[in-house]
Amino acid sequence: MEPKRRERRVVAIAGAAALVAVGLNIAFSAVAAHRRRKRRELPGFTAQANLSAAEIKRIADRIISKSKETYDSVAAVPLDKVSFANVIAPLAELDVLQFPLVQACVLPRMVSPSEDVRKASAEAEKLLDSHFVLCRQREDVYRVIKAFTVKGERIGPEATRFLHSLVKEFERNGVKLSQSKRKEMEKLKSHMDALNLKYLQNLNDFTKFLLLGEDELAGMPFDFLKDLEKADGKFKVPLTSYHVTPILEHCKVGSTRKQIAVAYGQKGGKDNLAILENLVQLRHKFARLLGYTNYADFAIEPRMPRTSRKIKEEGNAQFGMEDLLYYIKRAEEFKVDLDIGEIKQYFPVSLVISGMLKMFQDLFALRFDEIKDVDVWHDTVRVFSVWDASSSDLLGYFFLDIFAREGKYTHTCVVTLQNGCLCSNGTRKVPAAVILSQCPKELDGNSALLRFPEVVRLFHEFSHVVHHVSNRATFSRFSGLRLEGDFTEIPSLLLENWCYESISLKMMSGFHQDITKSITSEACQSLKRRRDLFTGLKMKQEILLCLVDQIIHSSEDVDIDDLIKDLHPKVMLGIPLLEGTSPASCFPRIVFGYDSVCYSYIWSEVFAADLFVSKFKDDLLNQHAGLRFRNKVLAPGGSKDPLEIITDYLGREPSLQPFIQSRKRNSL
Repeated sequence: MEPKRRERRVVAIAGAAALVAVGLNIAFSAVAAHRRRKRRELPGFTAQANLSAAEIKRIADRIISKSKETYDSVAAVPLDKVSFANVIAPLAELDVLQFPLVQACVLPRMVSPSEDVRKASAEAEKLLDSHFVLCRQREDVYRVIKAFTVKGERIGPEATRFLHSLVKEFERNGVKLSQSKRKEMEKLKSHMDALNLKYLQNLNDFTKFLLLGEDELAGMPFDFLKDLEKADGKFKVPLTSYHVTPILEHCKVGSTRKQIAVAYGQKGGKDNLAILENLVQLRHKFARLLGYTNYADFAIEPRMPRTSRKIKEEGNAQFGMEDLLYYIKRAEEFKVDLDIGEIKQYFPVSLVISGMLKMFQDLFALRFDEIKDVDVWHDTVRVFSVWDASSSDLLGYFFLDIFAREGKYTHTCVVTLQNGCLCSNGTRKVPAAVILSQCPKELDGNSALLRFPEVVRLFHEFSHVVHHVSNRATFSRFSGLRLEGDFTEIPSLLLENWCYESISLKMMSGFHQDITKSITSEACQSLKRRRDLFTGLKMKQEILLCLVDQIIHSSEDVDIDDLIKDLHPKVMLGIPLLEGTSPASCFPRIVFGYDSVCYSYIWSEVFAADLFVSKFKDDLLNQHAGLRFRNKVLAPGGSKDPLEIITDYLGREPSLQPFIQSRKRNSL
């Protein structure tokens, strides 16, 4: 039997997995019944997109109840009777069924107009997170899973990868630790969480401001100055990024730029430096408790590199850190003939969306059909089905929730609602995702306008949507975006290149008063030149951050301030560290979300550059190349090793050269 056919048969085994499905379906049918009568059905989609606060609580409680029931059932299997059907399949099926229900509970926190619903969603998310950690710490379940791993039952490659990821999740949650060691681990986690929060609170609570005279703010636009409060005849300038960045870019007075940069660079102060140093030591202790050499090895293990590594970089520059943004801005004005305010006139929201959808359909051989009368959380949300243009197979759904409103999550991002996967009864669930943004609303029938960076962000995030709905993995665990974080970003960073090419920009643009007039080719070239200016210098700053992140998480007892003072002149050659600042006191990425993996953005850019130059650069709308990319890179999801996927697609090992050449060419 062919491996793929065997894998489909194995996953479709009835028995325990089927009982899980029946139990969950019965448990949730009462909640869903009245909604099914009201809304239009979406084939292959079972998630609920518009729950009340009471329904969220009820579903969360039932998720936990059925999860416990399944784990108890697996734990009860005698070690000499273990099989894929009674151990692994039930856990895989549980993931299939509960993932869309979990997402239905946690999405409202970000999108619901109701404060009560948002609160119920946040509480459910906290409750579910705690429950899932406890599930992955169950020794009785882990013991049964390990017994299956040594039994040697033949299963397909994707099932094997699922089994390995399952074992690793248990082990990374401390299942092999003694009770006393596990208590120590939980104590460390609580302490680290508290320090993370304190570090961020110190940054958010920073309310210092500077009083500056009009002459000290020479060069600042009138619109910037008119919004500032005044005190003692001077402008009151808050030290927030919203105010600091424009001053560092536009103010002609060098002493003001330095004063602002020093004050902003002290934002977290000695308190945050002490917090970070304490946090790093706790992270090392946490990692060693789990058997890792250092925290970097723990954090990087589930990512593409698998083990920690360091980066070196050389470069050239001539001015102080406080002058960096100012002279970059001046170079942009000198070298790039571009009026950003005028460019905005060519990007009405409606035209950007329609052009973006058309381009993705053309490139990847897809068809998007809008669906009306679907039960959603707000009347501005649009729903689309996604079809394969050739076979007319239904691939998935996406929800567009792009307009600003009170209480809504304030950033542009993608949230998965349902994973694509094969169910135990042989049917297939299709992927579904939501794209959130904060676009301005139409005014008096006129489409609102987007700044160009907002266009790029929308395009980047919609690339994640296409990645998700293109998934054809068997297991829910490997659906679309549930894979290595650095691999997730590669397709989106690759596709960002289309935002700087005339052929694609013209598809998404049109003068707001006459949409038949698209953006000019000259303006497209100027946007590209603007992106490429000082890329080498900007990369040095990113590398400095990555080096600090890796070194402190790979070594013990590092004095972070001394490390930065040592590294800064080596990486930012010729640009001295701004005296009086403590960069480590305001590095939120190192503290929260990207600890020990700050490298990942550069890592993803390297692969994206190679893919773009070798496969797309010479023919941006080549549907054959796009379809091959969809089938070879996007469709597997996390079912294969990412390096294997990219190597197979390229027909060779990935290369650093396209990335290096782009930085050398644009390293002004």
